[in-house]
Amino acid sequence: MKLRIPYIFILILLLLTLPARADITGEFSRSRGLNGDKSSLLIIDLANGSTLAELNADKPLIPASIMKCVTTATLLDRMSEDARFHTRVYTTGPVRDGVLEGNVVVVGSGDPSLNSRHVDGNSDICAEIAEALAREGVSTIGGRIVVDEEVWSGPAIPPSWMSGDLPHAYGTGSHGLNFEDNASGSRSVSNPAAVFDTRLRSALSRRGITVAGESVREGERQLLVDHQSVPLDEIMRSCMMRSDNQYAEALLRTYAVESGAKGNTSDAAARETSYWKKHKAPMSGVNIIDGSGLSRQNRVTARFMAHVLSKRADNPYYASFFPLAGQEGTLKNFLVDTPLEGYVAMKTGSMKGIQCYAGYKLDDDYAPTHIIVVMLNDMTNRSAAREAVRRALLEVFDNNETDSKTNDYNDNRGN
Repeated sequence: MKLRIPYIFILILLLLTLPARADITGEFSRSRGLNGDKSSLLIIDLANGSTLAELNADKPLIPASIMKCVTTATLLDRMSEDARFHTRVYTTGPVRDGVLEGNVVVVGSGDPSLNSRHVDGNSDICAEIAEALAREGVSTIGGRIVVDEEVWSGPAIPPSWMSGDLPHAYGTGSHGLNFEDNASGSRSVSNPAAVFDTRLRSALSRRGITVAGESVREGERQLLVDHQSVPLDEIMRSCMMRSDNQYAEALLRTYAVESGAKGNTSDAAARETSYWKKHKAPMSGVNIIDGSGLSRQNRVTARFMAHVLSKRADNPYYASFFPLAGQEGTLKNFLVDTPLEGYVAMKTGSMKGIQCYAGYKLDDDYAPTHIIVVMLNDMTNRSAAREAVRRALLEVFDNNETDSKTNDYNDNRGN
């Protein structure tokens, strides 16, 4: 009899818990600040594929910046995490009596981090070029400084972006030669190659090198500098932690180039769509327009996002790109002083009327145990909606911990 009392007691607790869980999504959909018909929630246990919570998981919604999860996940299939962008610089003539009888040609690679202030360990490409020319004994460049941006085709800014976003740093374009984040303070820079030219001339001047700018016949190109970016995983982590749109667009266009195409945004988005179709993702209602999520024409479902996250859950680099709740990046003020602080890692996405989350619950070794996707469109109160998400996550995982303890007890009894 003594053996049966704890077991019956736990069964009663389990029965009491199950209705509470079943009502979590209902309560969530009725929460103040969000539109239940334009909200989705999907939480999946990676250990067994079971669904802990689901609401409108197949409804196409605007994802905002959680599109960056898709962009980075796709490119990781094509490039390794330790790959680097190479921006190569050539001379096109001999050096005679200190004069380079040719041009200096800089071939852009689309590296979004070129002279970026957001990546540690970045070296200054302008200083590298000036130093290399000085080593060659150059005091005058007889020709010109030429920037080759043909690595990508098409406009730097996706046509679907709203005009009101374009003057701001977050709405800057992605170019064959990106430079200093394509921004000046909080403002977008439309011609980063021109800024690069100015910075390079200053670096040359400090080395006593002048640019004559004469029209010269180009000879065979000789490699002068091979500027390498930091590893790709560091660029991706910076992109996801800070939600950098320019970085994300560059990564999407890089995927197109690495797939053998010219890197225009529409072709890159089409190739990314084809990739996920090929990998059996649920594509109904999914419409990928850009890499950053700044376009309001993007549409994804929570189920699609969960599929993407599940395909990269075993990649330790990918999981590390997501900010830790209560500690990092765009999630620094979320779930602070709760049991989930440091145990949830999610990318956020926000626009007017939109708040989205996508990522993982983690174990003590920072390995993903659950997939979390929340998409809220047509919100009426952001702070109230965030509180609803916070409350739902705490309730779901509190119940899940209770069930785990119940299962452990049954396992130990031999049932």
